[in-house]
Amino acid sequence: MSVTTDVGAGVKRKESDGLGFYLKDAPWWILGLVTITAIMVFSIWYQQAFGHTYGLDSHSEVFQTYWMNFFYVETIVLVMFGAGFWTWLWMTREKTLDISPKEEFRRYISLVMFLCVYTWAVYWAGSYFAEQDAAWHQVVTRDTSFTPSHIILFYLTFPLYICLGVGSLIWAYTRLPMYRKFGVSLPHVLAVVGPFMIMPNVGLNEWGHAFWFMEELFSAPLHWGFVVLGWSALALGGVLMQIVLRVNELLPQIREEKA
Repeated sequence: MSVTTDVGAGVKRKESDGLGFYLKDAPWWILGLVTITAIMVFSIWYQQAFGHTYGLDSHSEVFQTYWMNFFYVETIVLVMFGAGFWTWLWMTREKTLDISPKEEFRRYISLVMFLCVYTWAVYWAGSYFAEQDAAWHQVVTRDTSFTPSHIILFYLTFPLYICLGVGSLIWAYTRLPMYRKFGVSLPHVLAVVGPFMIMPNVGLNEWGHAFWFMEELFSAPLHWGFVVLGWSALALGGVLMQIVLRVNELLPQIREEKA
């Protein structure tokens, strides 16, 4: 009986030491990447299908039907998603983080994957949709702040990555001993708060365009906030350095556990 138990434990130990243990959460993060891609591809199709046909006159009935209803739905869904996601992360936290070095190592891999999902959302917002927004308003004269371009860029892609970025902070502070011990990861906070502050900068942007006639160029002073705050996402490199330094401390401990 005892021999069988030891053999079974040995088999379980080998299974848990395999790559599958460290990538246990990978399906969730892959699902996140796929979901974001699907949302963005759908948004591109929707803009191309209904932007120039129903999005040029904000006072028309079809504009209200195709674009303002889209805005209302996305706002409600994102508010519910953000509130629910953050609440779930907080409610499922561990009050005492007494975990093994191997489990802590696994969680750092999960954090990297979480940040990849966040970065993927920021990439879509800051590349395709931001660039096409400038192109749209160089061609189409806006008669409202809620243009078909802005409804996707400002009120869909920005809130989406904000939900994910703040979620990554909550996840890290509630599940990683290093974050709880030292209190603040300055690069992580900067990488989340910087892009987060682009949303308030939207108000300044719309106020400026309401009073001044300006070309839609990123070099315009009114747009400097978007660029500088977007660059703050580069602080994610500092987060990766912190993770690497901590992992280097954990690896010898994991080897000792196996020995």
